[in-house]
Amino acid sequence: MKTSIISICILLLAISQGLAQEKKAGPVISEFGKVWPIDNPDFKTDKDREFKVMFDIMSSPENHNEINASIETAARFLNMHAQHGIPQDKLQVALVVHNKATKDIMTQEAYMKRYGVPNPNFDLLSALIDSGVDVILCGQSSLSRSVPAEKTIEGVQLSLSAMTAIIQLTDQNYTLIKF
Repeated sequence: MKTSIISICILLLAISQGLAQEKKAGPVISEFGKVWPIDNPDFKTDKDREFKVMFDIMSSPENHNEINASIETAARFLNMHAQHGIPQDKLQVALVVHNKATKDIMTQEAYMKRYGVPNPNFDLLSALIDSGVDVILCGQSSLSRSVPAEKTIEGVQLSLSAMTAIIQLTDQNYTLIKF
C-alpha cells in the first residue's frame, strides 16, 4: 500500500512538472513567437551552422483584427533557436510577402483607413525588422492589391516579384519554409 502511494505521488509530481512547462517568447522577439522548450532532443541541432531561412507568406486571416500566424512563425523560429543556444548572428531570416498577406505589412494609417482597425501585425513586423529580418514585398502584389511601397511599414523592401525574391534568396543559400 505504501509503495503504491509513493508511486502515485511520483507519477503526479512528474505530470505536474510536465504541465508546469510553459511556452515562452524571447530572447530575440520578446512580445511574440512563444515556443515550447525542448530539453535534450534526440535529433541534435548543429549550433555551429548558419540558419538562413525564408518564409513564403501569402495567406492572411479573414479577420482584420487577427495576427497573421505565418508571420509570427518567423518570431518563433528566431526565439526557438536563440533559446536553444544558437547565436542571433547565425540566424538569417527573410519573409517574402505576397498575395492576400500583402495587407498585413501596411502602415497603421493605411490599414486603419482601409479596414477601420489598427494593423494587428504592425508591432510584430516592426520587432522582426528591428531584429534584422528582411521583409520583402512582391511588387506585383503591391500593385494588384493596391498597397504601394509608401503605405508599408518602414523597413519593408519592394521586389520585382515574390518569385524573383525566392529565386535570389535560394541562390544565396536560404531554405524555403512554407506553411
